[in-house]
Amino acid sequence: MHITEAMVLAAGLGTRMRPITETMPKPLVRVAGKPLVDYALDLLADAGVERAVVNVHHFAEQMIPHLQNYPRLEVLISDETSGLMNSGGGLVKGLKLLARDPVFVMNADLFWIGDDDRKKSSLARLAATFDPDTMDMALLCVDMDHVTGHNGKRDFNLGHDGRLSRYQEGDADPVVYAGAIVLNPALFDDAPDDAFNLNLYFDRAIASSRLYGMRLKGEWITVGTPEAIGEAERTIERQKAG
Repeated sequence: MHITEAMVLAAGLGTRMRPITETMPKPLVRVAGKPLVDYALDLLADAGVERAVVNVHHFAEQMIPHLQNYPRLEVLISDETSGLMNSGGGLVKGLKLLARDPVFVMNADLFWIGDDDRKKSSLARLAATFDPDTMDMALLCVDMDHVTGHNGKRDFNLGHDGRLSRYQEGDADPVVYAGAIVLNPALFDDAPDDAFNLNLYFDRAIASSRLYGMRLKGEWITVGTPEAIGEAERTIERQKAG
């Protein structure tokens, strides 16, 4: 499956990144000289995405011109300056700006490095994995020994058949949700119009055995605090050094 559209969730307040986010939005915080949101957009462009919606709220007046000047794909703005919609509500609002075909969904404060350039990227592999007949969502996941900046929390257990369940102590194959999804927008036809958390739909999909996962190849980096910037940059340097 070739996916050409995406949604990037970028409207949060970035409270854990203070004091940096007292004067700028978290997605524009630079890691190794590049704004966080550009890492997400670059990964999408590398996977063949042509159009992406990005939601904005905190310091939207800084975000919008930056996004409008992003060169590698068309960026549409989903404006949440009148009120935050949480992860689920923001996603549903943004998806209304796109077609009804399957899309990528990504968080703006994380990325990964080290995909094997000779093979399909992790996003391309995730798209190839997605089967709308049997799945509500396919999530990119990562093992704990390939993460930087994470708090140590396991999110899911990855079954031998690819199905995900909520992690419980002692599970055989714990993984971290890597912040990238493939889904069909029709999944949200019954969604509320106000704010809600996307976890609601994760749990619904688990209950119907329709939440699947795929392992990331490479090193996953999340940047949630000022201290995590240096940690991320050190991981990038190690990767460059081979």
